[in-house]
Amino acid sequence: MNKRQLGSSDLYVSEISLGCMSLGSDTNKAKEIIDQAIDAGINYLDTADLYGFGQNEKIVGEAVKDRREDILIGTKVGNRFSAGQEDWTWDPSKKHIKEGVKDSLQRLGIDYIDLYQLHGGTIDDPINESIEAFEELRQEGLVREYGISSIRPNVIKEYVEKSNIVSVMMQYNALDRRPEEEILNLLSNHSISVLARGPLAKGMLSSDGINKVQYKAENGFLEYSQDELLTIVKEWQGYTGDKRTAEALALQYVLHHPTVATAVFGASSVDQLHDNLRYLEAEPLSEQSYEEIQALTKDITYQKHRMK
Repeated sequence: MNKRQLGSSDLYVSEISLGCMSLGSDTNKAKEIIDQAIDAGINYLDTADLYGFGQNEKIVGEAVKDRREDILIGTKVGNRFSAGQEDWTWDPSKKHIKEGVKDSLQRLGIDYIDLYQLHGGTIDDPINESIEAFEELRQEGLVREYGISSIRPNVIKEYVEKSNIVSVMMQYNALDRRPEEEILNLLSNHSISVLARGPLAKGMLSSDGINKVQYKAENGFLEYSQDELLTIVKEWQGYTGDKRTAEALALQYVLHHPTVATAVFGASSVDQLHDNLRYLEAEPLSEQSYEEIQALTKDITYQKHRMK
């Protein structure tokens, strides 16, 4: 598995990585998925304190307790919640971030977090205070690097200008090309990497894409109508075959841009994991095919939370 540098840090992440939110609550099943992912060369696991209100971190921690040296662990903070309560409030304060890291470390059963991320953010946050918290955690050795998870251009710009983030996690796929207009180049110019989540667009760019469109996009997706999506997905299958699956094509598309360090996919079963691992066997994506995919999909842009 090829690895790419995360920003200007000394962390190198596998080109495809495992988003753990979909693992479910069965620890044994989760461990099987994680073990097979690591055995295949995946070295980055992404979770968050909010997933399952802490339970996902516990499951991931249990699954990797004997394999800590093989992996990089990323988790997130910013949503305040209490055990047993399925509700949360947004809290990017320094106090909460520094409390949250201790809770995450305990649930994960580890001594440090490789990549600690702010799980959202608004332009009205006390951004300088949040940055100060992350910087202190890095100096204390509790986190190796930090980043943000956001699709808000104005928030991303603030962190680019004021902080030492090494990454931004954002939704990015061939149907949601909003990052291409301004964000990818901005981050590239500042040596900040992208962790692309949702690379299969809710499964619409998978081998089961037509079915996914029919029951997940009844009201469309972003600026696409359901009929437009069905047309695109049918043509999408034309770029697949013996040398490349639909899943592999989706992963290859987002990884084509050098600013993307890894494509973070979810898997709720070993079969889904293996579908995504077919990326490793795929014929390289040519520049011509890449441009044809861009012509097939819409060049949409962010309409909200604009940069000043």
